[in-house]
Amino acid sequence: MAIVEQENPLLEGLALRRTPDPCAMVIFGASGDLAHRKIFPALYSLLYRRLLPEHFGVIGVARTEGDDDQFREDMKEAVKKYGRDEFRDDVWEKLAEGMRWVTADFADEGGEDRIIEALNELDETRGTRGNRVYYLAVPPSAFEMIVEAMGKRRSTEGWTRLIVEKPFGYDLHSARELNALLTRYFEEREIFRIDHYLGKETVQNVLALRFANGIFEPIWNRQFIDHVQITVAETIGIEGRAAYYEKAGAIRDIFQNHLLQLLALTAMEPPIDFTADSVRNEKVKVLKAMHTPGPKSVVRGQYGRGFIEGVEVSGYREEPGVAPDSMTETFVAAKLYVDSWRWADTPFYVRMGKRLARRETTIAIQFKAAPHPPFEETQEEGLRPNVLLVHVQPDEGVSLAIGAKMPGQGMRIRTVHMDFLYGGAFRTGMPEAYERLILDCLVGDQTLFTRADEIEEQWLLVDTIVAAWQRDRPAFPNYAAGTWGPPSSDALIRRDGREWRRT
Repeated sequence: MAIVEQENPLLEGLALRRTPDPCAMVIFGASGDLAHRKIFPALYSLLYRRLLPEHFGVIGVARTEGDDDQFREDMKEAVKKYGRDEFRDDVWEKLAEGMRWVTADFADEGGEDRIIEALNELDETRGTRGNRVYYLAVPPSAFEMIVEAMGKRRSTEGWTRLIVEKPFGYDLHSARELNALLTRYFEEREIFRIDHYLGKETVQNVLALRFANGIFEPIWNRQFIDHVQITVAETIGIEGRAAYYEKAGAIRDIFQNHLLQLLALTAMEPPIDFTADSVRNEKVKVLKAMHTPGPKSVVRGQYGRGFIEGVEVSGYREEPGVAPDSMTETFVAAKLYVDSWRWADTPFYVRMGKRLARRETTIAIQFKAAPHPPFEETQEEGLRPNVLLVHVQPDEGVSLAIGAKMPGQGMRIRTVHMDFLYGGAFRTGMPEAYERLILDCLVGDQTLFTRADEIEEQWLLVDTIVAAWQRDRPAFPNYAAGTWGPPSSDALIRRDGREWRRT
């Protein structure tokens, strides 16, 4: 009997909002890790699903000597290694036809000329119509030269957009300087500051969960919610990035961007619509309303030697390139408040760190206990409060903890979980964050990109915390790799009679 493959009804309606315009993308830093691991696998997956414009071209730019053929072969291997879709020669050839390589050093004006020549050639041969996307996959030290060079030689035809990777500044002062540089040559509507966490489906699902379901929004406030916990935990160390991490630390690497964005999405008011500015306006209001935490409300840590999945790993100070007396934090936990009508006096406990016990990114909304549980005395185990848990990674989905009667005599109540898993419900592979973000840039949708005032509000909070740290030198390392951070992190939340989630 023949097996008929059924269409998944849950995938109906997931069509592209509109086809991107023809355009050429210039990737500065195309020889780097980001282009290999993320950008080109994302472009391939978009083309695989016919989401790229028909008339499209990519120019790779770096100081590395090379040519078109080398570039194509290099990225072909990257797509095979890191792509999420099966490799098909017909799909790859279509992408490769529009790929060009330019060796350029922006200390030399000849590099600018070669890029412009390549863009003009793509306009003629690929029909890209003067539309440009400039992708800055380079260290911040190279931003100024590239932005100035491309800004002064903008195409007189079509539109121009600029994608900027993090880190966006080192503090508030440098972020403002960078914003001033970008807006000297590009309008705010043309600037796309990437925070790849916002491209994750489960992060976007926070908005759908709240605003598409009438059962949640009426109780999404201080009257019903006891507290919120946000965890961004990694089991990996610094992965050979000592030069960057020694300057950034956990607070600049994760807290300033990913974590504060998750908090803003969780705490924001309903936007009047889902246009980019409406959503970002509400996030900015949350960031502006955040109460500056005192020294007792922030904990920092640094990992020492320990075990990850049974394998002994070195401490942070033993990592290559790290100073033996480094005071760089690899862990931060904090108790934050949003001073608004909705959230007054409701704590947001946040933590993030390297070399922790388990890799996970979760948002846990813990509701207040029922005011009068009549079967409390018959309990054999404590009934835990209701918790709505959003799994951002690795097990993407949503779980709701509720109390249910156990089978048998008597009224014995136990906490059980109602689970929604993306993979099970939609039976389709989860798109990579960079696929969504690149596609949004091509269609000009800035909803999932951070705005200048968002960036500055985030840095304002971080600068205040870091300034307080200048007055003390904790004893590092203060937690073993493979644990959940320093004991002071547990003390931070236990002072309020609460506990960090462990499962």
